[in-house]
Amino acid sequence: MTTDAKILSALRANPDGVSGAQLAEDLAISRAAIWARIEALRTAGYGIEAAPHFGYKLVSWPDALHADDLLARLGKTKVIGRDIRVFEETSSTNDVVEKLARDGVREGVVVFAESQTKGRGRLGRKWMSPTHKGLWFSVLLRPNLRPQEATQLTVISATALRRAIKTVAGVRVEIKWPNDLLVGGKKVVGILTEMSAEVDRVRHIILGIGVDVNQDAAEFAPELRSIAASLKLAAGEEICRAELATEILRELDADYARIGGGKFSAVADEWEAACVTIGKNVTVHTGELKFRGCAEALDDDGALLVRTEHGLLERVIGGDVILEK
Repeated sequence: MTTDAKILSALRANPDGVSGAQLAEDLAISRAAIWARIEALRTAGYGIEAAPHFGYKLVSWPDALHADDLLARLGKTKVIGRDIRVFEETSSTNDVVEKLARDGVREGVVVFAESQTKGRGRLGRKWMSPTHKGLWFSVLLRPNLRPQEATQLTVISATALRRAIKTVAGVRVEIKWPNDLLVGGKKVVGILTEMSAEVDRVRHIILGIGVDVNQDAAEFAPELRSIAASLKLAAGEEICRAELATEILRELDADYARIGGGKFSAVADEWEAACVTIGKNVTVHTGELKFRGCAEALDDDGALLVRTEHGLLERVIGGDVILEK
């Protein structure tokens, strides 16, 4: 954790104030160095007051994502979020993390972008990423999974995001297989999982996540307004993006540990309870194959089991699954 992250962590842990002397002692640097970092944080938009008897006190912060602040808010995690990087703009956070993966960076690194010029969703679809309006980020993972088990990571992402959004925004979230989260029937979250693997093992997986947080209705393209929404529209108020980001990473880290501990079935049960796809008639498009049936359950690997019109049980791991009305 950087010096700035440690200072912000101390300020958040001591809302009534913490002295410069105490900060200098805890961080093993001079009081002059503390003052210099406080000034730098103020320049970055953090409101930090100073009083003779109370020391430094954090009173406000910018509506921006800063790696040091996210690390300070998050605290210690097992894997996800131990390394956080923030870009003002990039083509796609998945592209940045793919390069980090090839360079051998250890798993758990998270890359945020305040905007993306070439954000993408599943099947090559474009993902709109307006500046400072949402959370656009990717996570590098190197799980001990077989390639056919990779769908588990989409499942844990959905359950973790659902809990985090409920905690921070207070809205009810439903899951649509395989990668959408809905509020009031409208999409607010998309998840893109990209994998590099050999025949019998996963090299790495990139979780790309987009959360529409603070857009107004007019900021969505006309053709999307009937099917997409933001958490602000659902909750009736602006959401602190930094708070939501850290809660998401905290929940992701917890569910990733559950997979590592062989507890995917518990996550799958939670997923099924919140999934609007289970028990519904669906049309499945995968490659050139198209069929209709009833979505019955998840299997042990996280694939969707669909009972076709002809009574066959099909295992679906990709493609489009459309709910029939």
